[in-house]
Amino acid sequence: MAKFLAFDLGAESGRAVVGHLDAGGLRLEEIHRFANGPVRVLDGLHWDVLRLWAEVKRGLGLAVQAHGADLLSVGLDTWGVDFGLLAADGTLLGNPYHYRDSRTDGMLERAFQVVPRAEIYERTGIQFMQINSLYQVLAMAQAGSPLLDAAETFLNMPDLFNYWLSGRQASEFTIATTSQCYDPRAGDWAREMLERLGIPAHIFGQIVAPGTVLAELRPALQEEVGSPALRVVAVGGHDTASAVAAVPAAGTDYIYLSSGTWSLMGVENREPVITRQSLAYDFTNEGGVNGTFRLLKNIMGLWLIQECRRDWARGGSAYSYDQLTEMAAAAPAFGPLVAVNDERFLPPGGMVGRIQGFCRDTGQAVPQTEGEVVRCVLESLALEYRWVAARLDELVGRPLPAIHIIGGGSQNKLLNQFAADATGRTVVAGPVEATAIGNVLVQAMALGHLAGLEEARALVRRSFDVESYEPQDTATWDEAYARYLDLRQKSTAL
Repeated sequence: MAKFLAFDLGAESGRAVVGHLDAGGLRLEEIHRFANGPVRVLDGLHWDVLRLWAEVKRGLGLAVQAHGADLLSVGLDTWGVDFGLLAADGTLLGNPYHYRDSRTDGMLERAFQVVPRAEIYERTGIQFMQINSLYQVLAMAQAGSPLLDAAETFLNMPDLFNYWLSGRQASEFTIATTSQCYDPRAGDWAREMLERLGIPAHIFGQIVAPGTVLAELRPALQEEVGSPALRVVAVGGHDTASAVAAVPAAGTDYIYLSSGTWSLMGVENREPVITRQSLAYDFTNEGGVNGTFRLLKNIMGLWLIQECRRDWARGGSAYSYDQLTEMAAAAPAFGPLVAVNDERFLPPGGMVGRIQGFCRDTGQAVPQTEGEVVRCVLESLALEYRWVAARLDELVGRPLPAIHIIGGGSQNKLLNQFAADATGRTVVAGPVEATAIGNVLVQAMALGHLAGLEEARALVRRSFDVESYEPQDTATWDEAYARYLDLRQKSTAL
């Protein structure tokens, strides 16, 4: 049996998981789980990166205690776009900012004054979101940040942790593409564009492919946690890239939907799709494993529910996600809707009021109960999925009859059925731990235990259960979709 340690750090929580691979299939064992979230200080919203590093070391130590020399390697993935800056001696310059920090307000417009919007898309193939690394670094440059002046190296979050694990500074391909600083046609950072924007291009270093063995675990870290000399593998550093590697599909005629804080919905291609139409629809081309690109749309997914849940908890009503889904199922169907990517829903805090405000501003009934609010969000998400699915059919030039929903959001049976009904497509839900599974699969491929992505996905199909949903009341959803399209046009969407 081969054993691989996977760290998956998400916006709400992180986990350390050991993947057990043998002839019978793949099995996951959770070793450690910990909370994650932003911390607000005087200069803005940050990640508590040192606590996260302490949790990674804790998970590493627990995995070694449980499995010792049987562990072969370790891989780590995180959310996209955020980064740390290193000085020439490798020192981290300040706590990395959280992507929801307000310092990027207005930065897209500032960028377009120097490099036109169409040119940025032509160079990067990435959709326009103010959270992208490009606008975060631009905000630092515009503010004359001394941290940027002192920086020698830019590392996205998984690359930063990989550096602390291995001692090697490198930018993994899938996470680099989320930055909107990478040119997929050139296969390198978009250096000329960066310099025109006043961003020092020299801080962007070597790019490595997912599956690269970076080095062995640093000797000092081995001693600290009592670990053997595990190999540190650069997996699909962007959590969605790792998750998509675990889609249990055969063939290519399907849509993947990685459902969690964000809903990432798209298809897998061998080349980026950078056209006038993909620009008009604001679709993105992010890197995948095995030399693929993921043509997709970022949708502001279950973040809206997560934030509502926090609002209600602050008011003294602590609901589980299952309780909220049950309330939504009992609420009246096809009430008010929200354009889920409206920019008002990006910041944390006061989400219930934001949702009610959108409904009020667009002349709809205002949802009052918890169930009404959650149903409003879930139905709206399903209708956004319909819009994105139709655009994907158009961009790839063929119908895509199935949607594979993976990740934590695949546990929401109500949303899964809504997605099938709204889109008129078969929905296949699972596996839940797709990101950790994909992380393990890339390690296994890197060390020669799997031949490639096709074999890896066949392994997923025989190792993990999935659940299928067929479309039902599609006619009623057609009426709701017409209303949703009107609201979408009226919104200030990301």
